Amino acid sequence: MNAFGKHKPIMIIFLLAMILSCAEEQIAPEILRPVRYQEIYATGGERMRTFSGVARAGLESRLSFKVPGTVDKIHVKVGNEVNVGQLIAVLDASDYQLQVQQANASLESAKAQERNARANYDRVRQLYENNNTSRNNLDAARASQESAQAQVSALEKQLALARLQVSYTRITAPVKGAIASVDVEENENVQSGQSIVQLSSGARMEVQVAIPEILIARIREGQQVSVSFDAIRDKSFNATVTEVGISSTGFATTFPVTVRLEDSAENIRPGMAAEVAFQFSTSGERERFLVPLSSVGEDRGGRFVFLLEPGDEAGEGRVLRNAVVLGELQGELIEILEGIIDGSRVVTAGVSQLADSQRVKFELSEGGE
Repeated sequence: MNAFGKHKPIMIIFLLAMILSCAEEQIAPEILRPVRYQEIYATGGERMRTFSGVARAGLESRLSFKVPGTVDKIHVKVGNEVNVGQLIAVLDASDYQLQVQQANASLESAKAQERNARANYDRVRQLYENNNTSRNNLDAARASQESAQAQVSALEKQLALARLQVSYTRITAPVKGAIASVDVEENENVQSGQSIVQLSSGARMEVQVAIPEILIARIREGQQVSVSFDAIRDKSFNATVTEVGISSTGFATTFPVTVRLEDSAENIRPGMAAEVAFQFSTSGERERFLVPLSSVGEDRGGRFVFLLEPGDEAGEGRVLRNAVVLGELQGELIEILEGIIDGSRVVTAGVSQLADSQRVKFELSEGGE
């Protein structure tokens, strides 16, 4: 046997080990460093700032059945216009109609018993008036009649409730509008309160946008804004701020603001992407960017911040080092004169452990931390 033949088993084992080692390296998932960021907008000065939102009807109602059951028929489709009282959807009412029949039969039986009890009471009363029966018998006959009357009254209410349950198997339009969505299919079992269709109504459309906390204090109800739509080129619409949120949305440092278009337009539909332009101005104050001190780093290359660039996967992206020029210190914030622009996503936590173009997983800073 030659030398290759003697060492062949050892070489095979070595190659297998190399292959397995490479496979393990490929399978090992990349560990992404977590960071937090904050969207930075300039304060002071005067400029127009635009925020994205989605159009919605002035009134949006999710219609549902008050009782559970199986959807028998849906009489509308998405986009259909409906009038007040128009039939929207129907449940299979067989079980509820049987309850009506059962309650009606019980009521008829109770009425018969009440008639007998009343007739018996009349006979006993006549006997008592002629001194032919005792007071105890009279009281017992009267109690029996009153009990029968109470039973009739209870069953009448039960029958009314059963009939009401049957009426709950039908959904009709409470207002004039259009069907924005149909959420179930025919023959589907649904629960009481489950959304069946969404009805949009109201002549004037609304748009809701998220405003950063640093700007929300400068927005007031009644403020005039301009709205444009991606689907409607070269045209803007006047609108008025109707609602200003007083609490942030979840853990994000943004607040909901709703604006209502002043004029109706047939070509604007719920769900259209919109841009709302706000005019911000502050007299006697220059425009500047303020960021948390924790977001600024410094090394031999100078002072810098990391800007977040979201990736294709939700909650993942990469950070890019960006040189900055600092200004005045404002408490726990510091002014940046050069290096960022409106809407920059500045990393506020984990800066010291980052490198340029490093992949990270991210979340918004809570309360601007």
